[in-house]
Amino acid sequence: MIQPLSYIHPEAKIAQNVVIEPFSTIHKDVVIGEGSWIGSNVTIMNGARIGKNCRIFPGAVISGEPQDLKFEGEVTTAEIGDNTTIRECVTINRGTKDRFKTVIGKNCLIQAYSHIAHDCFIGDNCIFSNSSTLAGHITVGDYVVLAGMVAVHQFCKIGSHAFVTGGTLVRKDVPPYIKAAREPISYAGINSVGLRRRGYSNEQINEIQNIYRVLFVQHSNLGKALDIVEAEFEATELRDEILGFVRASNRGVVKGFGQGRSGI
Repeated sequence: MIQPLSYIHPEAKIAQNVVIEPFSTIHKDVVIGEGSWIGSNVTIMNGARIGKNCRIFPGAVISGEPQDLKFEGEVTTAEIGDNTTIRECVTINRGTKDRFKTVIGKNCLIQAYSHIAHDCFIGDNCIFSNSSTLAGHITVGDYVVLAGMVAVHQFCKIGSHAFVTGGTLVRKDVPPYIKAAREPISYAGINSVGLRRRGYSNEQINEIQNIYRVLFVQHSNLGKALDIVEAEFEATELRDEILGFVRASNRGVVKGFGQGRSGI
């Protein structure tokens, strides 16, 4: 199923039932898993590790060298999990000596013209809409949705199940389970629709909403709000995940809308 007009380096490791369409180029240090489809005019460079049943559409460039002046040619990888779809003209850079790899999880959809820079770690089941752009060293949790033309600053973190609206500039960390929007980026409620789709109960959704009401609506001092949540809410996995994320933030988290706060 490899077209004669494509170029496959003889040392690339390609599973038997992979389809590679004409005019694609596969470099030497590449691994592609079973059932994957590589469209026309795709370039897969050294360090690519592509899982099973992936689909990569025309014009994509996978595992290109980092756009980082500190990169010194170290051996690094770009890893794509099983069942992930990479649409047209997406660019994914491999890692640097910071993390030595860029990782995209399983069951993700990366839509056209998106860019994922070096040393990004992306969780499972994420959707990045058209022209989403991630700078280097970003960490994204599971089930995150970025709407079109979202731009994320280097070293930011986005928690699991978060939703970021289109055209948003992400300069601060986005805690899990929330919607983030506006300029500057702000808390815009919890991602209740996404949580219901993924099987969260009404009790869990209410718990998340009540925690964020304390953090982002009722109090302008985030440090004080964190102490209130810890003291007044029962210890649960959800509560501890939210508190841990916010307290561990190095860049500070998004502000509560109208509070005039840009971080911790």
